[in-house]
Formats: sequence, C-alpha cells, structure tokens
Amino acid sequence: MKTRITKSWLIILLFVFIAIPITTAIDFNQTISAQDKATFDQILDPVLKIYNLVKYSATVLAVVVLLFAGISYMTSGSDPGKREKAKSMAMYVVIGLIVIWAAPLVVNFIVGS
Repeated sequence: MKTRITKSWLIILLFVFIAIPITTAIDFNQTISAQDKATFDQILDPVLKIYNLVKYSATVLAVVVLLFAGISYMTSGSDPGKREKAKSMAMYVVIGLIVIWAAPLVVNFIVGS
C-alpha cells in the first residue's frame, strides 16, 4: 500500500516537473491568424457532427429508458424495492441528460468564446 502511494506521488511530481516548464514557455498572448482559425474550424466540424449525433442518440435512448422507468414505477404496485429502482433509474437518466446537454455550455463558459 505504501509503495503504491509513493509511486502515485512520484508520477504526480514527474508530471508537475514536466508540465511547468512547458506551460511557462508558451506565449499565451499571441494572436490567432485567420488561416489558423479556419484550419481549426475545419478540424472541429466533423468532431461536432459526431458529438451532436451522440448527443441526440443518447437523448432518444434516455427517453426510452425514462419511459421504461415510468412504466416500471406504475406497475410496481406495493413493492417498495421496484418503486425505488424505477425512481433511481429516472433520476439517473435526468442527471445524464443534464450532463450531456450542459457540457457544451460549460466548455463555452470556461473557454470564454
């Protein structure tokens, strides 16, 4: 156990010692040319298409699972175990949808664009 913690700390320290000189050598004040921006947008376009496909597919799947959770809740009768399972399933689906749909907003907020 102690060697595992020591190895973890060594990896973290190694990362810090490598990352600090690299980040200090980068010039964050340089301007981005129109050609660089166009190239970045060209690379980002397929990635956004794939992300949107996954987002909308996950939303459709989430609606199906939410429908199943609702039916399970209604047919649970007096069984509290089934009722709790259906409620937790619906809660996890809603949390997953919030994460999927809020991720671009959080990224845009952090990046500031």
